[in-house]
Amino acid sequence: MKNIAIFASGSGSNAEVIVRHFMDSDLARVHMVVTDRKDAGVIERMKSFDVRMKVITYSQLTNGDLLESLKVARIDLLVLAGFLRLIPTDIIEAFPQRIINIHPSLLPDFGGKGMYGMHVHRAVIESEAEESGITIHYVNEAFDEGEIIFQDTVEVYEDDTPEDLAYKVQQLEHRHYPDVIEWVLAQFDI
Repeated sequence: MKNIAIFASGSGSNAEVIVRHFMDSDLARVHMVVTDRKDAGVIERMKSFDVRMKVITYSQLTNGDLLESLKVARIDLLVLAGFLRLIPTDIIEAFPQRIINIHPSLLPDFGGKGMYGMHVHRAVIESEAEESGITIHYVNEAFDEGEIIFQDTVEVYEDDTPEDLAYKVQQLEHRHYPDVIEWVLAQFDI
């Protein structure tokens, strides 16, 4: 059984979908959810599940404390689901090709520092792009620049608002992220 840690800073809708997906899995389970915000919605969502919730400070993220906790918990894969902090180099080095992220646009467009959530959807609408979507990628030392694993698209209509686009993109996230996580887990032998 492989152990997943989900990192989330927001409401936790993707985290919930992932936890539910792996509840009865023989492949993996979500062992821990990590957040950097003591008021994050993901904390309330996780109260319904038998998953360890860990609220961390920026210092714990960067000083090795979190890395030690991940090692002690024997985490195999880190799954970022709306986590807004850059992952430190020591964690990336400890989990090579074992950290993935989901981004609400078709990278490399509309990625990078500050491009998250509604900021992304507004930028897509303002650019008059005809499509948007999701990108699931490996995490490296830069925001949204890791190797792309999977992308899927949605059409952007002329009268779409950022909220309309956010809804369509979130549907793709919930549909595909758990399956891509399974595929990634199958790529390495732990």
